[in-house]
Amino acid sequence: MLGERNTEHSYKKRHPLSCWHEKAMSSTMIFFLRTIVLLLFSTSKFVSNFASLTPDLCHPDERDVLLQLKTEFKILKPNDDCITSYPKTESWGNSGTDYCNWDGVTCDIKSGMVIVLDLSCSCLYGPFKSNSSLFRLKHLRSLNLAYNNFNLSPIPAKFNNLILLETLNLSSSSLKGLIPREILQLTNLVSLDLSFCDSLSIENPPLFLRLLAQNLRNLRALDMSFVNISSEIPHEFSYMRSLRYLSLRSCYLVGEFPSSVFLIPNLQSIILYSNLNLRGELPVFQRNSSLQVLGISVSSFSGIIPESIGNLKHLVSLTLEISNFSGRIPSSLGELSNLSTLSLSRNHFRGEVPSSIGNLKQLISFDVPSNQLTGKFPSVLLNLTKLRGIDLSANQFTGFLPPNIGQLSKLESLVADDNYFTGAVPSSLYQISSLITISLARNQLSDLVDLNVFSSLKQLVILDLSGIPVSTSNITSDSDFSSNFGDLSLSGCNITEFPEFIRNQRNLNSLDMSKNSIKGHVPDWLWSLQELHNLDLSHNSLSGFDGSLKAVSGSKISMLDLRSNDFQGKIFIPSTSVTFLLASSNNFTGEIPLSLCSAQFSPTIIDLSNNNFHGSIPRCLGVDISFLEDLNLRNNSLTGSIPDMFKHAYELISFDVSHNRLEGKIPLSLTNCSALEVLNVQSNKINDTFPFQLSSLQKLQVLVLRSNKFHGMLYQSGGAWFGFPQLKIIDASHNDFFGTLPSDYFLNWTAVSSNEDKDTQAHYIGGSLGYGYYTSLVLMNKGVSMEMERILTIYTAIDFSGNRIHGQVPESIGLLKELHVLNLSRNAFTGHIPPSLANVTALESLDLSQNKLSGEIPPSLGDLSSLAWINVSHNQLQGSIPQGTQFQRQNCSSYEGNPGLYGPSLKDICGESTPPESEVPVSSEEEEKEETLSWMAAGLGFAPGVVLGFSIGYVVVRNKKRGTR
Repeated sequence: MLGERNTEHSYKKRHPLSCWHEKAMSSTMIFFLRTIVLLLFSTSKFVSNFASLTPDLCHPDERDVLLQLKTEFKILKPNDDCITSYPKTESWGNSGTDYCNWDGVTCDIKSGMVIVLDLSCSCLYGPFKSNSSLFRLKHLRSLNLAYNNFNLSPIPAKFNNLILLETLNLSSSSLKGLIPREILQLTNLVSLDLSFCDSLSIENPPLFLRLLAQNLRNLRALDMSFVNISSEIPHEFSYMRSLRYLSLRSCYLVGEFPSSVFLIPNLQSIILYSNLNLRGELPVFQRNSSLQVLGISVSSFSGIIPESIGNLKHLVSLTLEISNFSGRIPSSLGELSNLSTLSLSRNHFRGEVPSSIGNLKQLISFDVPSNQLTGKFPSVLLNLTKLRGIDLSANQFTGFLPPNIGQLSKLESLVADDNYFTGAVPSSLYQISSLITISLARNQLSDLVDLNVFSSLKQLVILDLSGIPVSTSNITSDSDFSSNFGDLSLSGCNITEFPEFIRNQRNLNSLDMSKNSIKGHVPDWLWSLQELHNLDLSHNSLSGFDGSLKAVSGSKISMLDLRSNDFQGKIFIPSTSVTFLLASSNNFTGEIPLSLCSAQFSPTIIDLSNNNFHGSIPRCLGVDISFLEDLNLRNNSLTGSIPDMFKHAYELISFDVSHNRLEGKIPLSLTNCSALEVLNVQSNKINDTFPFQLSSLQKLQVLVLRSNKFHGMLYQSGGAWFGFPQLKIIDASHNDFFGTLPSDYFLNWTAVSSNEDKDTQAHYIGGSLGYGYYTSLVLMNKGVSMEMERILTIYTAIDFSGNRIHGQVPESIGLLKELHVLNLSRNAFTGHIPPSLANVTALESLDLSQNKLSGEIPPSLGDLSSLAWINVSHNQLQGSIPQGTQFQRQNCSSYEGNPGLYGPSLKDICGESTPPESEVPVSSEEEEKEETLSWMAAGLGFAPGVVLGFSIGYVVVRNKKRGTR
C-alpha cells in the first residue's frame, strides 16, 4: 500500500482529475460491481425471508445470543468510510422480543432461525473474542461485519462452526494477524471478502492459496485486497470455475501470474492493482469471455495487448497502468462497444492511436499518459460525445490542438502537457463550460495566451499553462474571473509581477509561479489565502517579503519553495504548518530560526543549503524530529558541533552539513536513524575517528567524510568486518587516516560486489522525497569535482585519497565487481597493483597516483572496456603499459613519474619510448591548497545501457603550481 502511494503520488497530486477512470471506475463501477456481486449472492436466497416471524416461531436462545453479542462491543463514532454508519445493535431488545425485526437481523420464515446478520457500518468497537457468542448462530448463511473497528484483534478460528455460511464479509474491520486456515472449511462459501485489512497476512501462503482454490469450489466472489499474501498465485486458481469477481489489490504478489485465470469462463471482474513484483502477460482471449472489468496497475506485467482483446465484448473498463506493457495499441479495441474506461498510462506503448477508437461511443475516459505515442492529436476522439476525461500527457504528440475540440461538450478534464503541440490554444476550448481541469504545460504553444479568456469557465478548478507565454494584463479587479481555482500552475510563463487576481482565489490550494522573472518582494496578501497549502516561487528574482516576518495566523502552507532567488536578510516562514521548507541558493543571513523548533512545526524536508546562515545548528530541532526525512544545511557558515539531537529521527533519510565550519565529533545519536541513506559532513573541521558506530545502519548507502580532521584507522582491530551492508559510496579522502588495510578488507561489501537493482528504469538513492525533491551530492570522478543532482542507486564509488594509508592494496578489491570509481591516490601504498582489479568489470575511473606502488601494470586491466579514466602517475611502476584501447587513450600525465614504464603504447601517448623525468610529487598539504577542475554536474556515463545525467556547469581552471618541499 505504501509502495502504491509512493509510485502514484507525483502524477495524481498534480492532476487529481486527469485519471478520470480512477474516479469514474474505481469509486463507481468497481464499487457497484463489487457490491452487486457480493450482495447478490448473499441475499438472493433470502428475499422471501424478510417477513416478521409469528411469535410461536421465536427462539429465546437465538434472542439471548444476539443480546449477548450486543454486549461484546462498544459503540464508537461512525466510520467516515461508510456513509450509512449507525449503531444497529443499540436498538436491539428495545422493540420487543421479535428479534427478527431487529436492525441487521433476518430469520428463516419457516424455522425462525437467524440466517442473515448484517452489522456492517454498525460502529462496533472492541476485540473480536475467540469465544464470541456469534459462533452459536449455527444457522447463519450470510454474515457481514464490514466497516467496524475490531481493534486489531485476530480473526477467530471458530468461524468453522458456521458451516452453512455462504457469504462472509470482514472488509475494513481493523483485523490483524494470520487468517485462520479454518475459514477454508466453509465449503459453502459463495462470497468471501477480507479486503482492506492491511494488517492481515497468511501463514504458508502457497499452501493456503492451493487449499482455498481446492476447497471453496462454489466461490463466486473473492476479495483479499491489501492482505499481505507475499506469494505466487497457484495455477489451481484457474480451476475455480464459479468465480465471477476476483480482487487481489496490494497483496504483495510475486512471481508469474497464471494467464489461464483470465480465461475462467464466468469471470466478470479481475483486479490486480499495485503488486509491483507480479509478472505476467495477457492471454489470447476467447470469444465467450464474460469479462467486464480488467484492471492491472503498478505491476511487472509485460508484453503486448493481444488483438484478441476485441473478443471481450462485455468489457466496460480496461485499466493497464504503470507496468511494462509495450507494442502498439491494437485496432481491435475499437470492437469493444461497451467500453467506458480505457487507461493505458505509464507503459511503453508506441505508434499512433488507432482510428478504431472512434467507434467506442460509450467511452467516458481515455487515458494514455507517459508512453511513446506519436502522431497528431487523435481527432477520432472528437466523435466520442460522452467523453469526460482525456489524458495524453508525456508522449510525443505533435501538430495543433484541434480547433473544433469544443464539440466535446461534456469534457471535464483535458490533460495534454509534456508533448510537442504547437500553435495556439483553440478558442473553442473556452466554450466547454463543464471543464474542471486543463493542463497544456510544457508544449511548444508559442502564441501568447490571455488568461482572461478562461473567465467563462466557471467550473475550472485546475489550470496548468506552465511554459506557455501568458498575459494577465486584461484581468482587472472588475473581471468576471473564476475564484474557484484549487490548483494554478503558471511556471515559466514570462510573468514579471504577481497577478492581482490571485488574491481573490479563496479556494486556492496549490500555486506554482516558479521559473518566471518576478522581482521585488512577495506580497503579504499571499499569506491570507486560507486554503493555500503548496506555494512554489522558486527560480525568480525575488529579494524580500512585504509586511511582518511573523507567522500568519490561520495560514495552512505546508510546502514552501523559495529556491534560487535573490532573497536577502532573515528567512520568513509564514506558517507553522510548513513541512517542506526549500530555501536553498539564496542569500539568507542570520541564524537558523528557532521557529523551526515550534511545537506545531513538524517538518519533513528542510533545505537551507547554499546560503549565508551562521551560528550553530539549533539543538531544539531534536525536540520533534520524528517526521524529518531530509535536513540539508550544506554550504553555509555554521559553527559549533553537530548537536546530539537524533534520538527520535527514525524517518531521517538524508543529513547534509557539508561545507560549513563545524567541529567536534559525529554525534552518537545518529545510530537511531534507522532510515538513513545519506550522511555528508564534507569540508568541515570535525575531529574524530572513523564512525564505525554507524555500521549498524542497515540502509546507509552514502558516507562522505571528505576534508575534515578524521584520524585513526579505516578498520576495526580484532578482526571485525567493516559493516555498512548497503554502503555504495564512501568518500573518506583528505583526512588523516593511517595504517594498512587487511587483505580481506572488501570481503563483505555486498552492495558493491553485486548489482541487485536489475530494473532498467532509473532509481535514485534517497528516492523522491516529494515535490520532485531529490538528494544531491558532490563527488570526485575522473579527476574532477561533479555535482550529482540525483544519485543513481547503481552508482558506486570508493575514495580514500589524501590520507596516510600504507601497505598493499587489498587483493579483495577484485570482489567489487560493480564498483565504478576507485581513488586511492596520495597515500603510501606499496607492493604491486593487484591483478584482481581486472575482475572489477564496471570500473570507469581508477586513480592510484602518488603512492609507492611497484611492479608492472597488470596486463589484464587492458580488458576493462568500461575503464575510461586512469591515473597511475608518480609511483615506482615499471614494465610495459597494457595494450588495451583504454590505456592508449589516456593523457601522458597519467603515467608520468614512473621512469621504468615503457612500451609502444607509451610512445604513442607521449611521443617517446620513455616518459619524461619524474617530477617531485606535490605534498598532501600543498595539494589541499590547489585549485581543482570544477565541472558542476558534468555528464557522466557508466554501466552499459545506463546514463547518469548531470546538469552542465562551469569550468574554472588555474595553472597548477609545482614546487619542492
